[in-house]
Amino acid sequence: MKSNEAKMARMEDILNLPVQDPPYSEFSAAHINWFKVEGGRQGGDDIALIPFSRVDDFVKSESSNADCPARFRVESRRKRPEGSLSRPRVDGYLEYTLYWCSYGPEDYRDVEPHIGENSSIKPASGKGSRPGRRHMMRGCLCHFTVKRLYTRPLLALIIYNQRNHVDKTGAPCHGILDQEAVGTRAMYAPRISEELRQKVMAMLHVGVSLDTIVQHHMEEVQRHGGPHIRDDFLTRNDVRNMERLIRNASHDLHSNVESSVKIWAQRHHKHVFYFEESSGSETFVLGLQTDWQLQQMLRYGHSGSIALHTVSGSKRLKDTLCSLLAFDSSHNAVPVAWIITSTSPGNTNTHKWMLSLVERLRGKDTRWRPYAILVDDPSFQLSVIREAFQCRILLCLWHVRRGWLKSLLKHCHNFDVQREMFKHLGRILYCTGNVSSTAVAVEEFLQIYVDQSEFVEYFRSKWLPKLDLWFNCVRTLPVAGLEHYASIESYHLRLKSRVLSLLAEKSHRIDLLVHALTTQFHSFYWFDTYIVETGYFENLRDRFSLTNPWYQAVHISDMDVLLDVENLQFAKVASQADSSMAYTLWNPGSEFGLCDCSWSMVGNMCKHTIKVAIYCRSRQIARPLLSAQVYRQTLLSLLQNLPDDPLVLGHAISLVNRMKQDIKNLEDLSNSGLLQPVSSGTNSILAENIQPLPRIN
Repeated sequence: MKSNEAKMARMEDILNLPVQDPPYSEFSAAHINWFKVEGGRQGGDDIALIPFSRVDDFVKSESSNADCPARFRVESRRKRPEGSLSRPRVDGYLEYTLYWCSYGPEDYRDVEPHIGENSSIKPASGKGSRPGRRHMMRGCLCHFTVKRLYTRPLLALIIYNQRNHVDKTGAPCHGILDQEAVGTRAMYAPRISEELRQKVMAMLHVGVSLDTIVQHHMEEVQRHGGPHIRDDFLTRNDVRNMERLIRNASHDLHSNVESSVKIWAQRHHKHVFYFEESSGSETFVLGLQTDWQLQQMLRYGHSGSIALHTVSGSKRLKDTLCSLLAFDSSHNAVPVAWIITSTSPGNTNTHKWMLSLVERLRGKDTRWRPYAILVDDPSFQLSVIREAFQCRILLCLWHVRRGWLKSLLKHCHNFDVQREMFKHLGRILYCTGNVSSTAVAVEEFLQIYVDQSEFVEYFRSKWLPKLDLWFNCVRTLPVAGLEHYASIESYHLRLKSRVLSLLAEKSHRIDLLVHALTTQFHSFYWFDTYIVETGYFENLRDRFSLTNPWYQAVHISDMDVLLDVENLQFAKVASQADSSMAYTLWNPGSEFGLCDCSWSMVGNMCKHTIKVAIYCRSRQIARPLLSAQVYRQTLLSLLQNLPDDPLVLGHAISLVNRMKQDIKNLEDLSNSGLLQPVSSGTNSILAENIQPLPRIN
């Protein structure tokens, strides 16, 4: 193993060591420059400093040694609370963890019992037998210690006590260098990898049968030319054991819900990036993110969009569930983290879990930074989001649109009135110029549709108290586009059907929610990604398809969109299943278009609405969407109201120039066909949605 070692004069010089953070997703001892310290308990051992957030990356890579594949288990672990030491040593720890190769330290190679012999004989080391591990104990002495330093909690001191996988004689005891291990499982890692375990568990959770999993694995091994690693030796019994674990798993770990969640967090600490119990003024917060979700957030979130989707106050869920969503290449919303809290998403604890999550991400990739964060709740602390993610913030109005439409369909039974009211509600949101115009639009709406008493009462009770908060966000934040509406709404429907439906009205237990999210729901998204990336299980594609209305809309031909030349207030879209049928869409080109298809008639964003919006934008026959209007208004406001202070003026000009460049970049993307063109339509807030056009053939 490659090593660059240097002598250090004194034990106190440990804190002067360079902090090493190799630019790899995983790194081993070969990527680190090791040092030795004279004297002290670590005298003669190899030591190095790395960020504490990257300890798991180091352990995982060390287990993948090509010559001696292994798996390092936690042999012992100790913790001490902050403030418990008045004069900590230079190598004093907050956390102490001893990792040992799973092929040691006991050696059972020479004490395997023969027929008739006593099987309880202990090895020469004098230590007791480890249940289920006796067959793999070969006396390996490779082990290292990780200390989270007391004086510098963000750093970990790695002390490699024995870096070679050898027994007490100094000879290799497993892997390809051990002649006695050639042709046996001791050539490989002692157990299957976490990746394969996750893969099998996910397949079992989504309902793939045991026989199908084993057959699929055997076909993969044969396709790769036979077994080469420990994972290739997956047996039917391995799968059966995992199936038994799933069958016996229970969310109810304690009669008290808080105690049950605490036990779960302790058992699954790798999936918890933030946990705070409710006590006094502190509210309950649990942040969940699996390794796979972390990978997806690093993959799709960098230079991409991350949406915050919130669910609170429902009949099935008393607490608040906030899902962080990234968007894949097909613009499907993929959950990359979940936060469960006992208060609203805009509570004072937001900065704690958010900073903890960002620290975890940038511990993996210091360059990671999203392009934008989408919020769907105006109570979020925007300054905290900007501080944590250091990017722009967009407002997503899918909650507003969906809530208004579903209530209209429920309380108003005349379709013509429904579409006119929905269009008028859209105009209310268009009135973002000033407070008075918004108030006038709201009062006008209530007077015109006073006979729709049920909806008016709903609107007054649920929306009027918080309209100012929403309108203020619309005035100050850019608004997300329809592609995000469709993706987030699709995720919401899956969450509601697969998770929230499991929470019976009499049971609001958080531990059940945590269990459902991290098992079946997590596996559902993992399995769909696996189908897309590998092409396997295509016969199950329809059952696990994640396609959203935006993805479906871009596959509708322009020839299937028809505009009535005599009346441009509506459009028709031919059915993709039956070309003799067509769906009618009123108020085309707007976020508040209403289609008469079955999917839209239950309150959802349909592919026809999105297709017509794309069609109108590409032909410049409709004004810009709300997002483009707010963006333009902000630009014009900066140009027309220049401040007197030279410093503020310089900053304003720089913002204007940046927005102009952003607009130019969007136009370039539009001209290249990568983005639908943005209309150069009227700047008037109250302009009609559709402008007259010559006949379109």
